Amino acid sequence: MYERQETAMKKVITYGSFDLFHEGHYRLLKRAKELGDYLIVGVTTEQYDRLRGKLNVEEPLLTRVENIKKTGLADEIIIEDHPGQKEEDIVKYGIDIFTVGSDWTGAFDYLEGKCQVVYLERTKDISSTMLREKLYPIIRLGIVGTGRIAKRFVAETKFVSGIESKSVYNPHRESAAAFAEKNGLSAYYEEYEKFLDEIDAVYVASPHEFHYDYTRAALLCGKHVLCEKPLTFSKRQAQELYGIAKERKLVLMEALKTAYCPGFEKLCQVVESGVIGEVCDVEACFTRLTAAGSRERTDVKYGGGFTEFGSHTMLPILRFMGTDYKDVQFQSILDERGVDLYTKANFVYEKGMATSKSGVGVKSEGQLVVAGTKGYVLAPSPWWLTKYFEVRYEDPAKIDRYEVPFYGDGLRYEVKDFAVQINKGEPDNGKFGAKESIALARVMERFMGLRDGADGIQG
Repeated sequence: MYERQETAMKKVITYGSFDLFHEGHYRLLKRAKELGDYLIVGVTTEQYDRLRGKLNVEEPLLTRVENIKKTGLADEIIIEDHPGQKEEDIVKYGIDIFTVGSDWTGAFDYLEGKCQVVYLERTKDISSTMLREKLYPIIRLGIVGTGRIAKRFVAETKFVSGIESKSVYNPHRESAAAFAEKNGLSAYYEEYEKFLDEIDAVYVASPHEFHYDYTRAALLCGKHVLCEKPLTFSKRQAQELYGIAKERKLVLMEALKTAYCPGFEKLCQVVESGVIGEVCDVEACFTRLTAAGSRERTDVKYGGGFTEFGSHTMLPILRFMGTDYKDVQFQSILDERGVDLYTKANFVYEKGMATSKSGVGVKSEGQLVVAGTKGYVLAPSPWWLTKYFEVRYEDPAKIDRYEVPFYGDGLRYEVKDFAVQINKGEPDNGKFGAKESIALARVMERFMGLRDGADGIQG
C-alpha cells in the first residue's frame, strides 16, 4: 500500500474521455479538486479511446480539452495517448491521489503501490447535460432482468458515449435492489410501468419466455427496445412488434451481438464483395457444455441448444443465403424430458443449402464456413466473437487472412449501434433488421412445434 508523504502541495490526477461534457463530469472534477491542492486532468485521445475499446466518442480532442478548461477546476491538463501512461504520470508529476468514478471500482487498485487510489461515487439522476443537448440527449437506459448477461451489459455500456444504464427492473424487489447497488444504478423497480416512466430505452434480458411481453409493453409506452435473442418464438409476434415500432417511429433491435461486431462486419464485406464467388453453402456451429442443473438444461419448453444458440448460428445463414429458404428440417438429440441437447437445422435454398448446429449437451467444433464457387471463408471457433478469419482458395498456398480488433465480450458494439439508430432515427441498420429477425422467429416457431411432438431423435 502507498503511504502518503507529507508535502507542501497534495497533487491529484484523474483521467477520462470527457466526451460531450455534462454535469456528471463537472461534479466528478469538482470532487477530485477537493481531494487536494492541485488537480491534473488527463484527456484521452481518440486513437487511445479506440485502442481501449471506447466507442462512439463524438467530439475531437481539442474540444474536450477546451471544455475542461472552461470549468476552471483543472490546474493542469495533459493528454493520455498510450497504455501504461498512468503509472508514468504518477511518477512524473509526483501524484499523491489518483481518482476516477466509482463505476470503475477495483479497476485501478494496481496503482495503490504508487499513490492513494480514490473511487468517487458517480453522480446519479442527471436529467440534462451542459453541452450534449447541442447534438443528442443522453439516452437513459433501463435494464429488464438481473441475470449474468445483464451484469455484463452494464459494464459494457461504459464504453459507449451517449447512453447510460440508469435503472433495473425485476418483479422480485430484493433481486432488483441488489443488482442496482452492485452495479451502481440510480434506481430499481418491481413495477414495470413505473420503471418505464423514467427511461428512454429498454434492454430486455429476462428469461426467453418474457421477451415478447416486456418488449411489447415498452414499445406501447414509446420506448426504444434492445431485446436479447430470441425476440419471440413466433413469426406473428415478431411481425406485430416490428409493426408497433414502425408505427411509433421507435427502434426495435434484436440483441444478436455477433451481427454488430467489427470482425463479423468485415467478414460480411469480404463475402459480399464476391471474392469467393456465389455463396452455395453455410455451416455454422455453436455448442457449449452447460451444467446439468442450468436453465438451459432444465427448462423443457424454452431451454435447450437451439433456443439458446440457434439464433447465433442462423445469423450467417440468413445473412448470406437470405430469408427465402424453401424448407428447413431438424434433427435433435433430446434428453428424457424433451430438452434438446444437440440440434442440426438443415436449410434448403433455390441455389444452395445451409446447416446450423447448436447444443448444450454435445460438444463440436464451433466454426463458421461460408462456401462459394471461387473459394471459402473459414472463421475458427469462437466465430461468434470474430477476431480473425481466412479466405481460402483452390490453390492451398493462397490464403488471405483478416484480423479485426475485438473488445470486451462484444456487447458494446450492439449498444453502440442501438444508440446510433436512436439518435439518427434509423429503424434498421442493415446488419440484422426486421426481415431477418422475423425469419429467425419463423424458424424458432417451426422448431418448437416439431420438438413438442417429438420423442428422442427426430427427423
